[in-house]
Amino acid sequence: MDLLGHTFMQRALIAAFVTGLAAPVIGTYLVQRRLSLLGDGLGHVAVTGVAIGLLTGLAPTWTAVAVAILGAIAIEVIRERGNTSGDLALALLFYGGLAGGVMITGLAGQSAATLNRFLFGSITSISLDDIWFTLGLAVLILVVGLGLLPQLFTVAQDQDFARVAGLNVRAYNLLVAVLAAVTVTIAMRTVGLLLVSALMIVPVATSQQLARSFRRTVVGAVLVGAGSAVGGLLVSAYASVRHDVSLAPGSTIVLLALACFVGTWPVGAWQRRRDRLHAPFPAEPVEGHETTDHPHDHGPACGHPAVPHDDHVDYVHDGHRHAPHGEHYDEH
Repeated sequence: MDLLGHTFMQRALIAAFVTGLAAPVIGTYLVQRRLSLLGDGLGHVAVTGVAIGLLTGLAPTWTAVAVAILGAIAIEVIRERGNTSGDLALALLFYGGLAGGVMITGLAGQSAATLNRFLFGSITSISLDDIWFTLGLAVLILVVGLGLLPQLFTVAQDQDFARVAGLNVRAYNLLVAVLAAVTVTIAMRTVGLLLVSALMIVPVATSQQLARSFRRTVVGAVLVGAGSAVGGLLVSAYASVRHDVSLAPGSTIVLLALACFVGTWPVGAWQRRRDRLHAPFPAEPVEGHETTDHPHDHGPACGHPAVPHDDHVDYVHDGHRHAPHGEHYDEH
């Protein structure tokens, strides 16, 4: 059976690909600002938007966008205030959004199965109108997220410096929050509102294992996100057709992204350890020095990291820094 020849599968692949491209872009800024769980909270709030659409007869995707944006603005205002009740207010907003959505769905006379399509995703039943909706919002996210990369990175990295540089920090923070809300709504048909944060954050965490700059992190995250979304969908589809195994596309996409993280983590850990060993030691005033009996002769081919230190070279060995000094070694 040729799955790719079916219209529903072609639509699903397009939706998965553009969602996988867009979600990690905003996720990178959230990770940089240590707001990795913001997407998860907005997913809870968007449930109320979906339910309002079911109750009023409007398109649930549009009502979800509106409610998620309002929720994002409220979250940013609460976070900016930074008072002691901020975390409690956010928790009330998140859980209230989920509970309110379930209640309103019941008032609309809809079953839990209807809401499940948005909670856990239903990418194989996506319509042509949903495709255009997803494409339009994904392009918006990519254009703004990549076009304003220097400004958004500066605000996410150091808000005090951004203010000194003349950037409107509040406006840019609100922009990221709103874009996160839009990302949540376009991904809800792909992986579902309860798993959308994973598609925003896990590819970023995977890219960070290998990338050594912000731009490369963004590029790597986008590649991992798109690859995981398309790969997870294909794995789910072929498991269903060839092996008669029912795998939910949303969960398969997230698990594939997590597998990418697990696969790259050892490489990242090794690379970070190597960087630490070869990083120059900070210059500090030394009152004196301590000599040590050291049977090993250090040199260019000894295999131990050599680190420039003022007018000499330190060799890292057994957790110590040894510097040749005449016929003996000084231990720093």
